Amino acid sequence: MRKTNWLLLALALVLSMFLVACSGGNDDNAGGNDSGEDTSSEEGGSEEAEGGEPSGEQVLNLIEGSQIPTMDSSHATDAVAFQWLGETMEGLYRLNEEAQPEPAIAEGEPEVSEDGLEWTIKLREDAVWSNGDPVTANDFVFAWQRAIDPETGSEYGPFMMNDVLKNATAINNGEADVEELGVEATGDYELKITLEKEVPYFHSLLTFGTYLPLNEDFVTEQGDDYALTSDNLLYNGPFILEDWDPKANESWKLTKNEDYWDAENVTLETINVNVVKETSTGVNLYENGEIDRAGLSSEFVEKYAGSEDYRTMPEPVLFYLKMNQENEALANADIRKAIAMSIDKQSLVDVILANGSIPSNAAVPEDFVTHPESGEDFRELNGDLITSDKEKAKEHWEKGLEALGTDSVTLRFLGGDSEVAKEMDDYLINQLEENLEGLSLELSSVPFEERIARDEKSDYDIQNSGWGPDYLDASTWLNMWMSDSPYMTMNYNSEKYDSLMQEANNDLLTDLPARFDKMLEAEKVLIEEDTAIAPLYQRSRAYLWRPSVKGVQFNPMGADFTYKHAYIEE
Repeated sequence: MRKTNWLLLALALVLSMFLVACSGGNDDNAGGNDSGEDTSSEEGGSEEAEGGEPSGEQVLNLIEGSQIPTMDSSHATDAVAFQWLGETMEGLYRLNEEAQPEPAIAEGEPEVSEDGLEWTIKLREDAVWSNGDPVTANDFVFAWQRAIDPETGSEYGPFMMNDVLKNATAINNGEADVEELGVEATGDYELKITLEKEVPYFHSLLTFGTYLPLNEDFVTEQGDDYALTSDNLLYNGPFILEDWDPKANESWKLTKNEDYWDAENVTLETINVNVVKETSTGVNLYENGEIDRAGLSSEFVEKYAGSEDYRTMPEPVLFYLKMNQENEALANADIRKAIAMSIDKQSLVDVILANGSIPSNAAVPEDFVTHPESGEDFRELNGDLITSDKEKAKEHWEKGLEALGTDSVTLRFLGGDSEVAKEMDDYLINQLEENLEGLSLELSSVPFEERIARDEKSDYDIQNSGWGPDYLDASTWLNMWMSDSPYMTMNYNSEKYDSLMQEANNDLLTDLPARFDKMLEAEKVLIEEDTAIAPLYQRSRAYLWRPSVKGVQFNPMGADFTYKHAYIEE
């Protein structure tokens, strides 16, 4: 897995959470919030570091595992949305090949006050929107105020800004006006940001999609139609989105934005994208030369492993079962432990996935962050917190049933509708029903967009979910299980866990070793004591990848891929 010591390398904790599409090896995309169908990326870097020369038609043909749920940066929560926002929009900073923030709309690095609370950022004056309007400081003020305004109903706005930007929490709670948010335009091309407290990873947060700018006049003019189709959007990034209408078709394309400030360094002219949910269909399209990348499920790995076009990409993305404690049975810790222990995770990754994924036995991935003093990996320090053990699972199951006064339990299982998702969900259900006598699971296989909606409403009992990091810090995984998290859709509420994470997020920001140790303790409460989720695996993905496609940047967080510097070398 990842060997880069990101925390010491950056000492900036980096971005926060990212709805993953859950299950397998399809090119569905993962990354931010949790729900979905599986996808892939590798540690920061570009696909052909040795370089090459563009030649031939600069057209890239891709498939996606699901429709883009939204292109409104205030409402985006999933990997698919953030992927294409990242190609068509640009914020103050973007991730470079080392996964560090580099200036984008910002002219250079920020000026930071001695206490770390005031950030002044000058903007470049040659950036424009696709309608010709200049990109100004007010575009950031408007976008950030809109994201935190409770009337907007943004999920990521509060998650990314509360306790970070001054007055964000008060505004989100209806206790202050949006104009009091800690951001102001001190000139057309100068932005002043005031933080609620010193935040070591704030620089990296500014690369995240929630912090993208919005053209106030255009958004206001569009009203409720804003971001419903590509015609209701403006762009300031390397590409322009065209032919995107989620109600009419399942395809879209990106064309080079000739007015982009750095257009001379963008080589691709067109990126064509079609939604394909079946792995076999994607492989056939690849074999026929119609697409340039296809995700592989286990049945295709053996066939293509070792070929010039085959590659695997490990990443710090975790998958797990969410267990909604609103359900009486799942409110019982023994029932949850029984579910978590009864699944053969090794067979899951070896047989069902077969793409290099490894079993997960905790809530933070391996090879992602290290202790700031000892340099030891978070996962090595905390070890396996819950492992597959069918005999112990049965003991917990019988104890839980006795406490409930029943000999059977029926639960609703929320899964995905792609080929790989269905295969994985069938495996999980068979494992659970076979090993836990009296358990019945009713499967609902629904499209990604519906999964997101049902997750938000806590309309499930068990859900196959995943999460990719939004910043390089253990809290990107652990914050979402706090009782006040907008992603706490499974009704887990632990005062002990909340207290530990509150200390890590507030009292220990200037004592990084103590903060790290506090998060180690919190993870043990979450998994070892409470088993709030049932860890499944840490993902790697297998692909067929056209060798002629060069310069694609892989990101460990945010959008899986960056195509700004990609090109075709025939």
